[in-house]
Amino acid sequence: MRIWSVYSLYHYLSHQGDSVVAFIFSCLVPASIIFLVLQKPWKGRPLPNSQIIPTVINGGIMALYFILWGKGLLSCGPLIALLAEYAGAVLGVLSAALYGRQVHIWKKVGGLIAMLACYYLLSKGWATRTNSPFYSFGKEPLMQAKQSLGFKEMAVPISAGILSALRRVIARRVSLKNQLKRRLHAICIASATCFLFPLAMWDTILGSTSDSIVKFQLPSWAYLSTISFGIIFVFYADNIAEERLHLVFSSPRHLMISGGSIILMEILYQMDFSLIGFVICSLILGFGIFEATSLGRSRRGPLESQDASEEAFQNQLQMSSLPS
Repeated sequence: MRIWSVYSLYHYLSHQGDSVVAFIFSCLVPASIIFLVLQKPWKGRPLPNSQIIPTVINGGIMALYFILWGKGLLSCGPLIALLAEYAGAVLGVLSAALYGRQVHIWKKVGGLIAMLACYYLLSKGWATRTNSPFYSFGKEPLMQAKQSLGFKEMAVPISAGILSALRRVIARRVSLKNQLKRRLHAICIASATCFLFPLAMWDTILGSTSDSIVKFQLPSWAYLSTISFGIIFVFYADNIAEERLHLVFSSPRHLMISGGSIILMEILYQMDFSLIGFVICSLILGFGIFEATSLGRSRRGPLESQDASEEAFQNQLQMSSLPS
């Protein structure tokens, strides 16, 4: 459902021409209100400043992530924007280079090279029918035809993916319990909304005409699905998947599930899509993620699996001690 909301958002913004920052801000406002009403972070045990301050800073990182992700969605399309979210696995390479043992560094560097190769092939259009080197089956007309992308276009969604992983690292480090995680996430969403407010107003007033502001239709499916599935429900779904199913975000299994949903959406929306090229790029990316997050797999049981790329990096963050 979250991937469906991404495709509906892409088609809405590409056809309506609304401001990406203003649209995301308008989605964060009701989402932050819903989180605050549900979690009530002002009730219960008072939160210390050692948890509130990093959470507010994390909200700024989230705001920057949403800006880069929205820009990357419009410039690169939903397929690349979704696959670029797995670029956060490079944190595992960084942690190994700074703090890891020599035996694990080369495996992580190999995983990084595989991930870069995948994104390079995606930028060259291997996942699109018009630019894929493989034979194209099917002659049905396309709704969207994509051109090859450059380094600047690809750097935007990849940077958003790294920021998203860094945001999850900080959230895990600050929140020790599940209930505390929900309360702090409500503060984080509200903080991101406050950070986006001046940028959204600036972009709306200076970057949009009066006619486009009038045409800004909030009660659309793209708007409602982004709030419901793209911001609210995805947070609870990720927590359930990680805590009960032991399915973390930056993992090959998660990529496999997302890849199946992406294939379905690409076919339904009749996008410029090459199945063979997408499968090859996904396999390369999955191999890169597997190698980049391979630290400590042999020491963990199936019930103790965590996202190694984020966990190894978060353990090195210098923060004050937190209450148990």
